[in-house]
Parts: sequence; C-alpha cells; structure tokens
Amino acid sequence: MTPPSWQKSSYCQEGDACVHISASPATIHLTESADPAQAVLTATPTAFAALLTAVREH
Repeated sequence: MTPPSWQKSSYCQEGDACVHISASPATIHLTESADPAQAVLTATPTAFAALLTAVREH
C-alpha cells in the first residue's frame, strides 16, 4: 500500500498548527500537524462531504 501524500490546508498560516489532507478515490485522511500522537481521521468521500456540510451549517 502506498503511503498517503499529504497536502497542507491553504488556510494555514506559517508556523501554525495546520490541517493536512490526503485523498484517494476511496478514502480521505485528515491529520493535524500539532497533534503529538499524529492521529489520522479516515473517512469515505461521502462521509467527508457530510462532515463538511454539517460544519458549514453551524
């Protein structure tokens, strides 16, 4: 399995804790650079779209 190729959020300022995303056709991975455990949230594209919709509504 190929390791994820991470991209830093365009909303991140230099030096701040940043969200990083890696996407493939089947999965979306998110992590946060300031997390010492380097936890990764993995979701399907459908579930990630639902998360974004919920965040935008609040």
